[in-house]
Amino acid sequence: MHRAGMIVWGALTELRKRVQPGVTTLELDEQAEEYARKHKARPAFKNYHGYPKSLCTSINSEVVHGIPSAKRTLKEGDILSMDFGVEFEGYYGDAALTVPVGKIDPKREKLLRVTREALERGIEQVRAGNRLTDISAAVQEWVERNGLSVVREFVGHSIGTKMHEDLQLPNYGEPGRGPRLQAGMVLAIEPMVNVGSPAVKVLDDKWTAITEDGSDSAHFEHTVAVTENGPWILTRPREAAGPVW
Repeated sequence: MHRAGMIVWGALTELRKRVQPGVTTLELDEQAEEYARKHKARPAFKNYHGYPKSLCTSINSEVVHGIPSAKRTLKEGDILSMDFGVEFEGYYGDAALTVPVGKIDPKREKLLRVTREALERGIEQVRAGNRLTDISAAVQEWVERNGLSVVREFVGHSIGTKMHEDLQLPNYGEPGRGPRLQAGMVLAIEPMVNVGSPAVKVLDDKWTAITEDGSDSAHFEHTVAVTENGPWILTRPREAAGPVW
């Protein structure tokens, strides 16, 4: 799974360098798929329940599952969430990040920072003996302490030989509930955070979820293993230090 995760990390690291005004989301999708194929991996999202592309690209008020298009051109000041997953030799990796397009305003900078920090706080709870909702509560507490809101309709999940396995991991809730974490479990932890109301709606394309009030949204995600020595982020290099994204 770490090998799968490193392909996801590599693709997203390359893509974030290419994000600039004038780039279309379809170009980014093509680059993501090319990266996966070059590394002998299969883009996990393409044709998954009918999803038409390899990458999810969600701009500004789009929360998740934005479909790449030649008609969607990035503009200075936008924020772009990119969610990507691959299957490699039977195992899956899944990660996401939200990046600025050029210079963004302070409100958007805060949204990105708090969402990334919420992911970091959730990952800190990935320890053998903790409960599943210890992760949920850590995410919610940090987001709401900073005056933002957590999306309810979409959640993290366990992951392994399938993209979505049995456990669902909300980004909100009381600590100390749900299954006890055991070494060997792997979770995709993915806070989705809105500036305004937590409410979302899905557009007519049946995929793109947007905030109901039109406020901005951000999304960060890593695939994380439970070990006896604490969390192991499978979708980044083992030696990586500093912020998770």
